[in-house]
Amino acid sequence: MIKLNVPDMTCGHCVKSISAAIQSKYSSASVVCDLASKTVEVEMGPGAQELQDTLQEAGYSSTLR
Repeated sequence: MIKLNVPDMTCGHCVKSISAAIQSKYSSASVVCDLASKTVEVEMGPGAQELQDTLQEAGYSSTLR
């Protein structure tokens, strides 16, 4: 499992956008976004750098947790 901090995730729309961005590229990935802690957990997907690149393309900065 990879866990990322996503400080720009501020609302439900952000959660949907992030989940959609990851799952559009990595359909087998399991994505759990926690808005309160501003974290995204991904299982069975790409590596950390690929996830960060995907979030960056969607307009969200992230750091590995």
